[in-house]
Amino acid sequence: MMVTVIIPTLNEADNLPEVLSRLQSIREVGEVLVVDATSDDGTAEVAEAIGARVLVTRRTHRADQLNAGAAEAQGDLLWFLHGDTWVPAESGKVILEAFADSTVVGAGFKRWFRSASPLLWIGCMFASLRSRWFGLYFGDQSLVVRRSTFEQLGGFADYPVFEDWDLCQRLKEKGKLAYLTPPVRSSARRFQRRSVLSMMTSDLWLTFLYLRGESPYKLWQRLMRK
Repeated sequence: MMVTVIIPTLNEADNLPEVLSRLQSIREVGEVLVVDATSDDGTAEVAEAIGARVLVTRRTHRADQLNAGAAEAQGDLLWFLHGDTWVPAESGKVILEAFADSTVVGAGFKRWFRSASPLLWIGCMFASLRSRWFGLYFGDQSLVVRRSTFEQLGGFADYPVFEDWDLCQRLKEKGKLAYLTPPVRSSARRFQRRSVLSMMTSDLWLTFLYLRGESPYKLWQRLMRK
């Protein structure tokens, strides 16, 4: 099985070199597509210089970028990776081992943040339990999806937020979602804008509202007002 990595970007020139260099050492990766939302910091040029194929879209919602990349992908497995997430060297092997089971339609990784914050460590522990028990993964857990199933489901919903959870919920109707280790390591930069506790509380509240049935578009408007 061939693996295509799809990375949505917006001004990720500083982060991409490390992300892409780690991918280059994973022989199971057949191609890397960077879907750039018209960055103004040279992201596209950086990605091309390191060997990625670059697609450009003017829409900046992550779901649009991911669907655009999936439409151009050649791989049997689509690996959706954030532009600031580091993957372990064994990740390609782990992915292929999981998808050797024909009943597995999707997967996500355990996640750590690149931070010494005890609160973020606790949050990651709870996220691991959520993923293992309920098969729900956020995008920074590096979702992997069987391409045939992704196309059957029509890809990501056109949501500005929670497009990842929506896809996981639909995937579970088609088969199993595997929990992958060792963990990916995500940037903690969004927690630097506000306190870790404040951001975690906000995330939990938005998740509660989403699960209660509030529209992702209304949730997006809430986020934009903050």
